[in-house]
Amino acid sequence: MTTATKSKVFVIQHPLVQHKLTLMRRADTQTQDFRRLLREISLLLAYEVTRDLALRHETIKTPLVEMDAPVLAAEKNMVIVSIMRAGQGLLDGMLELIPTAKVGHIGLYREPTTLEAVEYYLKLPLETEQRDMLVVDPMLATGNSAIAAVDRLKEANPLSIKFVCLLASPEGIQSFHSQHPDIPIYTAAIDDYLDEHGYIIPGLGDAGDRLYGTK
Repeated sequence: MTTATKSKVFVIQHPLVQHKLTLMRRADTQTQDFRRLLREISLLLAYEVTRDLALRHETIKTPLVEMDAPVLAAEKNMVIVSIMRAGQGLLDGMLELIPTAKVGHIGLYREPTTLEAVEYYLKLPLETEQRDMLVVDPMLATGNSAIAAVDRLKEANPLSIKFVCLLASPEGIQSFHSQHPDIPIYTAAIDDYLDEHGYIIPGLGDAGDRLYGTK
């Protein structure tokens, strides 16, 4: 990765994130545990990704006195966009932390021969021009799905976009930032490489299949 690319990649190295990620990587981790761990990690990722949210002050009354207290400046202006279907695992946890966020969905599948992303669904909230977006998908592998998703979301002209994933490959990061150098990536780990089938190595397998118990 180039220096410019590295400056837009943030690896969340919190001990709880890394521990839970290790549990998710294990081949013998059952579906219900995988799903729970992904939800728990998504809460921790959301905590890190939202560190730069703007605050304002308002006067409130405690049981003892009045005070000026900080609150989110734009509490209802965030949109979390899930790249279906695996993105739902990150979305559910983030909504626990940010319950006022609006939700968008983009459906993409990976064509098995070319590994290109094919869109089959898009539904976004209204007035995205006034909103910040978090785009969530557990895996940034080839980068094709993330690129296609952000291509479409930029058409909605949001205030900002951040891409949040569980695992990323060096190839996926390079590919994504070759098309969207302005979009920061937040991830729990950067793994070693992609295999010939476009899977992240060492990875954790297919996140959607492990999340929903399918093959």
